[in-house]
Amino acid sequence: MNAAAAMIRTEQLTKRFGDMTALNQVEIAIPERATTVIMGGSGSGKTTLLRLISGLEPPSSGAIYFEGADLARISRRELYRLRMKMGMVFQYSALLNSLTVEENIAFPLQEHTALDARVIRTMVTMKLEQVGLRGFEHLMPSELSGGMAKRVAFARALAMDPKVVFFDEPTSGLDPISAGVITDLIRNLTQLTHMTSIVVTHDVHAGLAIADHVILLWQGEVIAAGTPESVRNSDDARIVQFIEGRPDGPIPFSRSDTSYMDDLLAREVIA
Repeated sequence: MNAAAAMIRTEQLTKRFGDMTALNQVEIAIPERATTVIMGGSGSGKTTLLRLISGLEPPSSGAIYFEGADLARISRRELYRLRMKMGMVFQYSALLNSLTVEENIAFPLQEHTALDARVIRTMVTMKLEQVGLRGFEHLMPSELSGGMAKRVAFARALAMDPKVVFFDEPTSGLDPISAGVITDLIRNLTQLTHMTSIVVTHDVHAGLAIADHVILLWQGEVIAAGTPESVRNSDDARIVQFIEGRPDGPIPFSRSDTSYMDDLLAREVIA
């Protein structure tokens, strides 16, 4: 695709944790109003890439362009302004346990707008309608199933009508039916609202089912970028092994540096 027309693009994006390089001069272009799926095995750098392009943390070097601005070099105030145009659905939903479903979705609207409470309630109802949970406003997070919690998190991410929504492992921990509901929601709402969706997953089936554009990472580098069809038809042994889930091939089943990277990322997320 034309990099100039991309919603988000990177140039020589690199991230290091001590002596470990999580991403090595990654260059990607994410198309607007489409679903881009970033896939890769554990320790491949996909979660690190998500955190960088969403502005959650800075790179060690390189550039991340969103609406013409380099997220790595702009002021904190400008970064904050641009992040208002982004939504995030975290892997474990990250709902506020002390708030109801309605209050969770209303929270960003209350924090970042001066809208009347009645308008906010109407908007919350609309967002819940979009994810198929209208009427569940007064439930607490502890009363929700895993799939319902994901949908509430999705509704909260949509509250500010963002231009781009990031999904971190949206089907992780869900049964096949709930996972199917989530993937259908991502696909359908991306088309209906004309937003840009960026999905990080290791679920090959779900990822290829919803993707317009696929990025495949291995050892912190991009080894494939293109349509789902081009990835499925690749003759690169690494890509074939990952797509088909083969235990034997150029991608080892267990690597000491992969375990080390998982520990680093866990500490970064907790921090």
